[in-house]
Amino acid sequence: MIPARMGSQRLKKKNLAPLAGIPLIRRAVRRCQAAGCFDRIIVNSENVEFRDHAIAEGAEFHERPDWLGGHDATSEDFVGEFMRAHPSERLYQVHSIAPLASADHIRRFVEFAEAGELDTVLSCVEEQIECAIAGEPVNFTFDSKTNSQDLRALQRITWSLTSWTPSIFLEAQDAGRCATYAGRVGIMPLDRWSGHVIKTQEDLDIAEALLSHLGDGPQFGG
Repeated sequence: MIPARMGSQRLKKKNLAPLAGIPLIRRAVRRCQAAGCFDRIIVNSENVEFRDHAIAEGAEFHERPDWLGGHDATSEDFVGEFMRAHPSERLYQVHSIAPLASADHIRRFVEFAEAGELDTVLSCVEEQIECAIAGEPVNFTFDSKTNSQDLRALQRITWSLTSWTPSIFLEAQDAGRCATYAGRVGIMPLDRWSGHVIKTQEDLDIAEALLSHLGDGPQFGG
């Protein structure tokens, strides 16, 4: 499932924003196709403008209810609605706004999820540097200076790639519990670029610069 909401606030129509001339939503479909590990690839949006992009790239389209496109709707709301409409043994969510997570990253994420028999799998970027919350150390102490390579790495969740067992997710949702982290949870590290998420024009500009440095895959003509 590739979620795509039209009503983004900080970067208007960000899922349709071009990166190296290709809209982010189309890039996401192509990366999923190149990964070669999915039975179906479905763009999920409240706005039918995304239908043409999905169909043109050989994907399917799911039109979620209008209320799930608003700012008050949570990710659990639209994920649960999608799971009920498209029953499956496992659901993978690939975000179009994390365009530097390659087809290879997607394949390795799928392998990690299935090998570990996990119900919820999150993607992260590991931060191996001194980190604090509200001025209080998390992975270091003010009593001594530790070399950064010896610090315990923090796992910053990126949401670039996510996976769930739908039966476990929906059971938790129906019971009024948090479904996003239901069941057996695993976290897979990605490299820093794969965890780059586009929410603003500056984020998009950074992705453009990174892409010119990293290069594009053959599925994008690069």
